[in-house]
Amino acid sequence: MANKPQRAPRASVSTGDFDVTEFSKEFENLMRSKKFNAFQLQSRCDSRTSSPAPSQSPHFAAATTSPRSTSCPLPIMPHPPRDAVSVKFCNLLRVLSVTPTKYENPGLLDDALTAIPLDRLYAEADDEHQIHQAQSASVGKKPQWGYQDFVIQSLLKWFKKSFFTWVNNPQCSRCYMPTIVHGMVPPTPDETARGATRVEGYKCAGCGALERFPRYSDVWQLLQTRCGRVGEWANCFTMLCRALGSRVRWVWNSEDYVWTEVYSEHQRRWVHVDACEGVWDQPRLYTEGWGRKLSYCIAFSIDGATDVTRRYVRNAAKHGLPRNRVPEDVLLWGIYEIRRIRREKLPEHEHQRLRKEDEREERDLRMFTMSALAKEITSLFPGASRPVRGDEHKTPLTQDQDAAQWVNPRQQGESENSGPDGHR
Repeated sequence: MANKPQRAPRASVSTGDFDVTEFSKEFENLMRSKKFNAFQLQSRCDSRTSSPAPSQSPHFAAATTSPRSTSCPLPIMPHPPRDAVSVKFCNLLRVLSVTPTKYENPGLLDDALTAIPLDRLYAEADDEHQIHQAQSASVGKKPQWGYQDFVIQSLLKWFKKSFFTWVNNPQCSRCYMPTIVHGMVPPTPDETARGATRVEGYKCAGCGALERFPRYSDVWQLLQTRCGRVGEWANCFTMLCRALGSRVRWVWNSEDYVWTEVYSEHQRRWVHVDACEGVWDQPRLYTEGWGRKLSYCIAFSIDGATDVTRRYVRNAAKHGLPRNRVPEDVLLWGIYEIRRIRREKLPEHEHQRLRKEDEREERDLRMFTMSALAKEITSLFPGASRPVRGDEHKTPLTQDQDAAQWVNPRQQGESENSGPDGHR
């Protein structure tokens, strides 16, 4: 009788000295080796097997054209859309990608600078930066943020508290009484010219007059009205960040929400900024703070597009929704196509810089997934603890009044505060 292999003795785990970062790196190397071995095995099988012609085997044709599963260990290769639904989704992404290009108008940026109290913001940013440097030096660490980061933080505070106004139901322009939802009304030619393709109608509870609330997408007009809901807030704030010289992204979420990302030259990474909530660098706010589930988060910039879902959904099993609107290889093709369009006229050294930046961000996004998995594993050990990184802070719903006022109507589905069309 063959001897049974003896089980190796279990190593003792010291939770106090357990390094989650090293564990994440080892796990990533293990997964990379597994994918490479599976790819080699698949290549050998394909080279040894003679496949019939697609016309001779309909099952073979269906297998070769079926969308790649997101759990497939092989690398995802970009592929053009194969059906009308995929074509429609890719066209939607291409239309959305035009939004940040509107922020490059020099006249618009000049008008935006005249609306910003630059002396006040720069003075606040300089004070905060000096305090931050002194605090970092007192503990022997390098400063976490740079001067431009504090400029954007000062802009964020001023924008939320002094510049822009949140509007649910507008007041009656005649008697200033509250209004109630009356329904959608067609836009006038002037409203259409100013970027309002949707106009919400409200009826005054006092005098019965009809009040119009155009949902402007033109940033020039938003500088004048200075009011709206999530779409207007994110659109205008992102443009103001660009006016102050920062690289910006306008982030679209398929669950009807938008926000901003600003590039930190000091940290060499994109930072989450939500003007509606006044939060800085809290990407886990929506999932672990608000308890929302997300599927697609696509960031658009003047340089292209990036799928940044992994930055905001750290645990797909808990906080992710099915990504079934388009196959993953088609989504990747759509993102690459937007990048090609935005970068085709750039010089070669800019192409190289952006490619290196894309690769660095992809490594960071993979590390988010690995770190989340490592955290789940280490939580099984009693007494295990792990420091919280700066980009992993979250604001619980019970501690943020503004978040509570915003997310509650959304969770109830149809709401009077969300507008007659239920749109952001």
